[in-house]
Amino acid sequence: MTSVKEQEAIKKLMAFLQEWDSARKVARSHILDNFIKSNHGKTGPELELEFSQGASLFLARLTAWLRMIYMYGTCLDKLLKSIGIFLSAASGRRYLIEFLEIGGVLTLLEILGLSHLKEEDKRESVKLLQLIANAGRKYKELICESYGVRSIAEFLAMSRSTEAQEEVQLLLDSLGHGNPKYQNQVYKGLIAVLPCTSPRAQQLSLQTLRAPGSAVEPLLGVLRSVHLEVQYEAIQLLRALMACEVRPALLKGLVALLIPPRKEEFSFCSETPVLVYIQQAAAAKAIGILAKDSVEVAAELIQLKVVHSLMVAMGNQDHAGSQRQASISLEVSVVVYGRGHHRMGSPPRAPETWYTKMDSFQAEILASNRVDIPKEMAKLQPTEGECKAGVHHLKASLQPLHLTLASIKNYSI
Repeated sequence: MTSVKEQEAIKKLMAFLQEWDSARKVARSHILDNFIKSNHGKTGPELELEFSQGASLFLARLTAWLRMIYMYGTCLDKLLKSIGIFLSAASGRRYLIEFLEIGGVLTLLEILGLSHLKEEDKRESVKLLQLIANAGRKYKELICESYGVRSIAEFLAMSRSTEAQEEVQLLLDSLGHGNPKYQNQVYKGLIAVLPCTSPRAQQLSLQTLRAPGSAVEPLLGVLRSVHLEVQYEAIQLLRALMACEVRPALLKGLVALLIPPRKEEFSFCSETPVLVYIQQAAAAKAIGILAKDSVEVAAELIQLKVVHSLMVAMGNQDHAGSQRQASISLEVSVVVYGRGHHRMGSPPRAPETWYTKMDSFQAEILASNRVDIPKEMAKLQPTEGECKAGVHHLKASLQPLHLTLASIKNYSI
């Protein structure tokens, strides 16, 4: 038999539920305001005490109304925040299960795909998906099984809200950890974002990626971004991937980017010369950074004929950025490689200014060079006694570069 106090609490709960059931949009909005203000941060037991052990009855009404009105955006942000109070409640796992049983994940994902809804509403939906994902592996799998990665990645690419995009990054990062069954799916979703037109989305995707082999082409494609912060994140990811098995493919791809199509070839393809040259400059910059990080990487680049390719980029008078970055990286690559085997003498001075003192004739010599360091080095026996001779031969193979730059002020061989 219930006590008088318990009976009063039950009557209060029933009155509250009846008020909700009979209320219209404006009244329900006020009820939600009061609920959020009074119950934010409460635990599961505290919510049960507030609702006389009937908190699930109110949650059921919230989720039912959500399914009815989410396509119209009525009080959607307040409704999602209210549901979030239940899902985030400590010792309140039962609320999460109840929400999922009525198809809560699918509803949240559908909200992300509705173009007419506010960014604030979609951000609240992402926050609820974060709470679900952070509850454990099986909940992450549920989101992925509901085609969640695709919906979330598309929202990241299309969103114009920095705050919403950052919330999406946290969600995708959560889905990519402790979720081995669908980890590759999350990677593919992040890679799919890279070609989008949003620099912030590209940047956040690069920060979240962890080195799948299929990322090579999209990652190199991001180097043609005109946004320096995107290029920075791409190069940082490249540096991290040098410890992975994808390294050879990345280095080969970077070297290939140093030799873009000739001017007359652009009219026969869909590529824009400016973006191709930006990508060329970024690739040259990345090569210099990677070579400076590791003698081994510098040696691999030398074998990929990076000297020849950097000299071609130095001769690109249509883009000063390419010439500058190629000059710097050429000096870094050769000097780092040379020091790893035998000193080559003092490095050239101020390589970043070489292009400013170069005329068209000198540029043409560089652009049409036929330097092939690996071929020349293969003629030598790599014995310890011949290391010094090998270095001298390397310098001799660079004679076109030496001849071109010998007339430039401050350059010394």
